[in-house]
Amino acid sequence: MIILGIICLIIGYLIGIPILYTIGWILVVVGLILTILGAVGRGVGGRKTYF
Repeated sequence: MIILGIICLIIGYLIGIPILYTIGWILVVVGLILTILGAVGRGVGGRKTYF
C-alpha cells in the first residue's frame, strides 16, 4: 500500500492530477497505520505488514 501510494503521489504530481495526488496520500497514511499496528503485534486482516 505504501509503495502504491508513493507511485500515485509521483504520477499525480508529475501529470498534475490532484485526485491522484490525494489518493496517493490516503494510501500512504493507511499503509503506515497498518504497518504500525502490525509492528506492535496487532495484525490486521491476517497480515503483520502492508508494503
